[in-house]
Amino acid sequence: MRNRGQRLMVARAAKIIVTAAGLGAGYLLGCVLALQFAENELDQYSNVVALQNDASSREAHSLLAVIKNSKFSFCSDSEIAYFRELVFRSEYLKDAGRIQGGKIECSATAGHPARPLGLFRPDSPQKDGTIAYSNLVPVRDASLKRAGLQLGTAFVVFGSHVPANSGHFPMSLTFTMKDSALEQAGVPAHATPQGNGPDLTTEGMARVGDTLYATRCSTTHFNCVTASASVSAAFHGETESIAVSTVVGGLVGIFSGILLSFVFNRSQDLCQQLRRAIDHDKLRVVYQPIVRLANGEIVGAEALSRWNDEDGNAVAPDVFIKIAEEHGYIASITKLVLRHALRAFGETLRRRPDFRLSINVSGADLLDPAFLPMLEDSLKRTKVMSSSLVIEITERSTADNEVAKETIRNLQRLGYSIHIDDFGTGYSNLDKLLYLYADTIKIDKAFTKVIGTESVSVAILPQILSMAKSLNLDVIVEGVETERQADYFSPATDKMFGQGWLYGRPVPAEEFVGLLAAGRTNVLVPPEPPNAQTPKIGNLQVVGSRII
Repeated sequence: MRNRGQRLMVARAAKIIVTAAGLGAGYLLGCVLALQFAENELDQYSNVVALQNDASSREAHSLLAVIKNSKFSFCSDSEIAYFRELVFRSEYLKDAGRIQGGKIECSATAGHPARPLGLFRPDSPQKDGTIAYSNLVPVRDASLKRAGLQLGTAFVVFGSHVPANSGHFPMSLTFTMKDSALEQAGVPAHATPQGNGPDLTTEGMARVGDTLYATRCSTTHFNCVTASASVSAAFHGETESIAVSTVVGGLVGIFSGILLSFVFNRSQDLCQQLRRAIDHDKLRVVYQPIVRLANGEIVGAEALSRWNDEDGNAVAPDVFIKIAEEHGYIASITKLVLRHALRAFGETLRRRPDFRLSINVSGADLLDPAFLPMLEDSLKRTKVMSSSLVIEITERSTADNEVAKETIRNLQRLGYSIHIDDFGTGYSNLDKLLYLYADTIKIDKAFTKVIGTESVSVAILPQILSMAKSLNLDVIVEGVETERQADYFSPATDKMFGQGWLYGRPVPAEEFVGLLAAGRTNVLVPPEPPNAQTPKIGNLQVVGSRII
């Protein structure tokens, strides 16, 4: 009886210890997460303010240039009225006018004072000739001092508006010059800490004692923004999450087996499987022919990635490409496809300069500064000319992003062909075609498959073709599966091309290259007779000289 009682006590003690360990681990995890949430909120807030600060700086520099070249007489009534109009139209600026020798001669707010206002002490001039102030007061009230900029005799004054803090705890802001402190009036701020304090002119997170700091600096101007908050305030704002984490930790302590099962199952999900497939080069690359509609000549191939999960099930490209984009793997897939394609088609591209190999590129690739060097290095190592490679992008991938647009322009300057994939699916307009420097559009298969039906989408096709003709663009029709669809685009010109199962299904590189080496460069023949027995080459079926 005594031994049984001891065993029960030990069992109860073990449960208590495991539960206590879970509660303690949950509490610690809650604190860590609360700290992480606080850092994220601080970083987001400082980033929002920094972005607005950049926008206000750009507006200030633009307005300075306008004022400097004013056509009105110096501080005349007409010029003051002009200043007031400019300030009224401004989003971020409070005042604008003329200043000489540190004294305001006139402004939109002060008008034309009887005598110049103040003697304001400027900071050192910037490289572009602008001079920063931290204490401009266009009216006779020292409590209203604001930051401002001067260029020549023109000056502007910034407003003090700061985006509202929507976090769970109070935050403070510090505006710091990269070479000296500049504190915006009306904004709670700390002095730049000395000694062991954080450097408020370097981007990043820092913790000093009970205070967290998140700093974001402008890439084009001379200031940084730091959001700060106390750790205790952050914990207080996340009390509920810490409590929940503690309770969950206790449950985890009791049901640790469930956690292990969850971890195992998690490792099996598609995201983790895709990451492993990329790391171990398990994705396959297949190639689909692109033909000239006028004569059926194979003029190129599009490289397409394929993947089977660890159970051997094929995963649709739309599915795993979306996963890769969402989790930051897409650049690795692009690099993998490019490596396989150049290795397989390098000799063909060197031997046939008229043949084009198409590679799909995502929006993330266009924003990646390492993309262009990687592309150039790959071509250099395989001795392939840039004119042999086609970069396929979607209109959505640019999303009006200037970095993406500049990358596309650089690709065009370096000799790559630019194709717009999935054209006509909701973002098409002339402006996009012009700034993307495209030489070819690919009509989305959604339009091709409705040919011969009463769908309203068919009515859009003649407009797309007419637009392409007026801009002297080549056209590739995707998803051509029937003779009726092919005939719709007849009589074809040398600038019309087709891609689809009617001309060839995606096949491994060795089969595609083998057909080209055997001289099968033309796939346009009359349709096969019903029930005809046709030879096959791998996944390709050859009818006459057509690959299907």
